[in-house]
Amino acid sequence: MGIRERHTRARETVRRAILNAARTLFLAEGYANVSMRKIAERIEYSPGAIYSYFPGKEDIFFALAEEGLQSLRVHCADETNGQASPLEQVRIAFWRFYTFSKEQPEYFWLIFVDSAAPRISRDWERFSFVRDLRHNIEHQIQRCVDEGMFRAAGSAASIFRIVSTAMYGAAVFRLSHRLTPGEDADALAQDLLDATLAGLQSGIDVRFRACSDTREALPATISGEELGAP
Repeated sequence: MGIRERHTRARETVRRAILNAARTLFLAEGYANVSMRKIAERIEYSPGAIYSYFPGKEDIFFALAEEGLQSLRVHCADETNGQASPLEQVRIAFWRFYTFSKEQPEYFWLIFVDSAAPRISRDWERFSFVRDLRHNIEHQIQRCVDEGMFRAAGSAASIFRIVSTAMYGAAVFRLSHRLTPGEDADALAQDLLDATLAGLQSGIDVRFRACSDTREALPATISGEELGAP
């Protein structure tokens, strides 16, 4: 291994250590209560040293958010190759959003729950793949509307927000340990998803109207922002 390769590997090792330390501190103390100095102390580096890797705390958060959201994108990928009905594709997509909170609870909490964390719209081009994920789901929702599967009068963006909020709530309820012993969080999430989709199919009056600006992607909050939420 040459000198350049060793240097690159060493920098990546330190960068990984910074991200791991920051993620642990953000989760334990909340984003607002963590400083660059705390992160540096966690890995026994000087604050000046980690500034050569990340200009500031927000940049560390964005790096972690990108990792987490890329994992979400992969987790929510359509494995049916478009063979499932639009309704089934919608159901699968939202269920996978919930199961992502089980498989990657730390990323889920950091990105979607901590309201003090930066909004990803500040670096939106970096996260355009999240917008694409949402738009793909909204496309399937619109197909459900066009084909008469959803009789409720509402835009695809509004329906997206309604269903994603239901699943977001189920995920946060489980992660916050709000269920009593013996209660099945997965069953609750499935019932919420089934009930929400059944209501849309029945033609309930949808009162909520989503903002026409859908730049902010994923559940009702991505670090306090809408995913549009998703």
